[in-house]
This record gives sequence, structure tokens and C-alpha cells, in this order.
Amino acid sequence: MIRLAEATKAVFRHRRPEPWCWAVVVEAACDGTHTSRDADQAVSQAGPAVSAHADLIAESLGRGSVYRDNVLALALAGMGDVRALPALRRLADDNRLPGDRPRVRILAALPAAELLPVVRPALRREPERTALLELLALWGPAAAPAVPEVMRILDTPYAYDALRALGRIGPPAAVAADRLAAYATGRDPGAGRPHTRLAAWAHWKVTGDPTLALDVCAAAVRSGTASHGLPFHADLGPLAAAHADPVLRMTESAGAWTRVAAAHAYWRITGDPAPAIPVLLAEVDPAWTGSPAMPVREAVHRLGEMGAPAGSAASLLRGLLAQEERLSRPFAGVRILADQAYVRTLTEALERIAPGDEAAPLRRWWK
Repeated sequence: MIRLAEATKAVFRHRRPEPWCWAVVVEAACDGTHTSRDADQAVSQAGPAVSAHADLIAESLGRGSVYRDNVLALALAGMGDVRALPALRRLADDNRLPGDRPRVRILAALPAAELLPVVRPALRREPERTALLELLALWGPAAAPAVPEVMRILDTPYAYDALRALGRIGPPAAVAADRLAAYATGRDPGAGRPHTRLAAWAHWKVTGDPTLALDVCAAAVRSGTASHGLPFHADLGPLAAAHADPVLRMTESAGAWTRVAAAHAYWRITGDPAPAIPVLLAEVDPAWTGSPAMPVREAVHRLGEMGAPAGSAASLLRGLLAQEERLSRPFAGVRILADQAYVRTLTEALERIAPGDEAAPLRRWWK
């Protein structure tokens, strides 16, 4: 037990623990007689870090409790291993699919076509499972068969997440265009200000017609609430050129999230990275612990989208990738998931900003 405690502490704390640590933790999670919830939590979040143990994990499925199957199925899903599917089907039959967004996002590594027959009945039974809508949004157009279920949720208190999923599905969700237009114009009884903005964006994504989205963005600028629509300005890009100046002014906002969103939107609208890069770099705090109140990961992601013009960020990103300890203050219970997501963002940003071999050694250890 002492060895397991040491190993579990190491995998939660370090990005690159000694290989024996993961071996011990996986063995414990696969052994139905142990009682280490920490080991279970670690394995369910590990993803590619435990790919060397995928066979043991797959062989252990169905040999223990429903709880253990949930742990092991998530571990396989995080590797994109389809051997997780039978267990996930059993879990769905028992209404035991993961219900929180961080763990549901793990499932996005599996093929949508294989998992949609599991997800669609779950949405019909429990429309309040909005984390599953997040999964559809991540799958994008591949989630098109679930459009009927998503459209039904427009009539529930969970419409906001349904609107987002429809927009991410895009043109395959064109059957929802009229309903989205009703939300965007306020004609739908369920429409409110956040719904209006999101519905207008979704209408553009499914129809290709930006008219409603541009109208909503213009209304937000006129009313002084444009900061809430900055992601939509960014998506519209040059189509939102009339709003470039107010967006640029928002890069001096008192709120860090607004500054980052405004910098990104200004670059997308104008193609000019010069005003945006200093704003984004200022938010990349080397001492960040993972607090969701700070948009550090978002700033890194946006710098990566800019590519070579953000070359001044390269040395900072390399230093962040070289750090040994994981983020310590993400949302409770998902430390490994949050840190892996940050590492992916850092690595992908660095590879786009400074393509070549420099990031390759760093990339290998999290894949």
C-alpha cells in the first residue's frame, strides 16, 4: 500500500513520473480488491500516459463492479481505444455514463459513429445531461445523426447547450435553421439575450448566411455589451470589419478574459497580429497553477493560432513545457485532465509558432 500511495502521489504531481508509478497505479485500478479511489481517478484521466497498459485495462473490463468498468472504460476511451465501447454501452443501459464535462470530453476521442447509438437514447431519456451536448459539439459534423435529439432540447431549460451543439455540427444541422432564426430574432418564447447571440451564430454556422450574426454583433456594440459577443466577432473575422475599432478598445478592458477575447477577435477581423500579441503574452503567466479565473491556456491557444508572427512567445512556451509539476489548481478532481489539456495546448501552439524538431521531444511524452 505504501508503494501504491507513492505511485499515486507521483502521477498526480508530475508530468513525467517514473514508468513504474503508472504500472503500479494501473494494476491497482484493474484489481477489484483494492480500495484506492485516488488510483482510480488517476487511471480514468490518464489517457495516452497508460497506453503501454491498454491490454491489461481492456482485459479487466467486465470483471468487477459497474464503478470499476466506468473507470477502466474512461481510461481506454482516453486513448481512443474502441475496446471501451462494450463497457460504455453497458453503462449507458444503467444510466451510468459520465455526467460531468471534463470526463465526458474524454469520450470525444472515440469514433462518433460507434458511440452515437449510446448517446442518442441517453439524451432522449435525460435532456438535462448537458455534458453529452458538449460531446456532440466536440464531434462537430460527425454528430449529425443526433440533430433530432438536440432539436428537442431547444424546448427545455437546457437550450443554450443545444444551440451550441447545433452550431458546431454545422451544415448537417440545416433542418434547424428556422428554429435558430426564431431564437436569434427573439420570436421564440425561450429566447433571451445569451440565447439570441448564440442562436444567431449557430444560424450562420448551419446556413452559411452571416446576416443574423452580424446584426446581433452590431446590436451588442451599440448597446455597450459587445464583450459578450467577442467570440462571435472572432468567428466572423473580416465580415465584422465594421466593429474592429470597438473590439480593439476592449483589449484594454479591466477583465483578463475580455482582453484575451478582444485580442483574438481583433486579429481575426483585421489579420493584424501586432496589437494582439502583447495582450496575449501578458496573460501567459509562468506561475499559473490552473485557476480557471485566469485565461492562460486560452491566451496560449490564440498565440498558437497566429503561428510564426507570434515567434516572440516561443521561448516562454518551451519553458512552460519543460516544467515537471502539473497544474495544482484546476477544477476539483480533474488535475491530470486539466494538465494534459494545457500541455497539448502548449505543444500545439509551439509547433505552429516554431515548426521543426524543437518541440518533438516534448511532444512524445504526453502522446
